[in-house]
Amino acid sequence: MIEIECLWECNDGLGESPMYEQEEDALYWCDHAGPSMAQAGDHTPAIRRFNLSTGERTSWKMPEQVGSFAFRSGGGLIAATNSGFCDVDLENGLLARIVDPEPDNPHSRLNDGKIDRLGRYWCGSMDTKLEDPTSSIYRLDPDGSVHACASDFHFVCSNGIAFSPDDKLMYFGDTKAGMVYVFDFDLNDGYIDNRREFYSVKDNHKGIVDGATVDAEGYYWFALNMGGKIVRLDPKGRLDREIKMPIISPTCIAFGGSDYDTLFVTSQQSFVTPEQMLKHPKPGSIFAIYNLDIRGLPEPTFGT
Repeated sequence: MIEIECLWECNDGLGESPMYEQEEDALYWCDHAGPSMAQAGDHTPAIRRFNLSTGERTSWKMPEQVGSFAFRSGGGLIAATNSGFCDVDLENGLLARIVDPEPDNPHSRLNDGKIDRLGRYWCGSMDTKLEDPTSSIYRLDPDGSVHACASDFHFVCSNGIAFSPDDKLMYFGDTKAGMVYVFDFDLNDGYIDNRREFYSVKDNHKGIVDGATVDAEGYYWFALNMGGKIVRLDPKGRLDREIKMPIISPTCIAFGGSDYDTLFVTSQQSFVTPEQMLKHPKPGSIFAIYNLDIRGLPEPTFGT
């Protein structure tokens, strides 16, 4: 029987991008909600770490929103932020811009992203007004060059990027449209095409598609934000499993632990009403789900 544990009631305004670091036995994630989005408390954007062995809790304040981040192969972090792709200096709370793929759009920022198995950062942008379908998918290569991908595809808010274990598919969650798409993925050339509908969230659930991952069996998992569930889809896009969370607002998921058999879940409280908070306390906390009898895969690192 599965068990869900609240690891840290950290009151994230908008927790995202959980990343397990095996050598430290620690979970990293970001709270990218600024103070104006939060209902209570200090929600300066931050990157957090929870050490699973010791229980130690660490937070580093960030100067702007971090939509997603990843570990670098040579150490350190790289992030997708309001300013574009940036190197992260945790100890000093600094971001050093690498490149902004949309410098002329004042209402754009980078959001959800993942690293492929050749060390490239795939990330979608989003319209901060959550209105205009002007956002795109970008690929940042280890040499610092950025490339717009799927140029005929635009959307309001990117989420749910994940790669199949055989590196033949890339999944993408269009949050505003309520649709998960799948692309054919060419790992060697870093190319996606043949976008098609994989699963309609709006036709099957209350809530929105948020962050996602893929397990070792090739099943796609996503957080159903404001729907209070974690959803597992089989490789054909059929509903396989739902896990009801003790909160209404899970945001992103990642496998970790020594055998990658624990599912970690971030959450948010920025868009939770006071009435919903009474029914579902502890939004904005970090959770672990045990006894799934399913294993995930380590996330690749950025660089070669």
